[in-house]
Amino acid sequence: MTEPTEPAPHDPVTPSRRDRLRPLELLGFSAVLGVFAGGIVFFATRDWVLALVFLGVAFIVSVMMVALVGLGGKPSQEDLEARKDLQRPDSDNWH
Repeated sequence: MTEPTEPAPHDPVTPSRRDRLRPLELLGFSAVLGVFAGGIVFFATRDWVLALVFLGVAFIVSVMMVALVGLGGKPSQEDLEARKDLQRPDSDNWH
């Protein structure tokens, strides 16, 4: 039997600080939209429970919409190069 060969070592990918903080920015934006919706409902009805429900629903909907918009964007050249590396393994013993 032939022994499997070791895969070629790849350089570790280190995202920039901006790339690491981007998810927190998007969650913060969604939180602000949720608080805004909850505040509007609270001032209109003076009902805490209803305001919290609208806050939660607005937060979840805005997170989903931000994620969908992010998925719909055109990938950068760097991302396309990384995808090419993932599609073509180095060895014939892949899997």
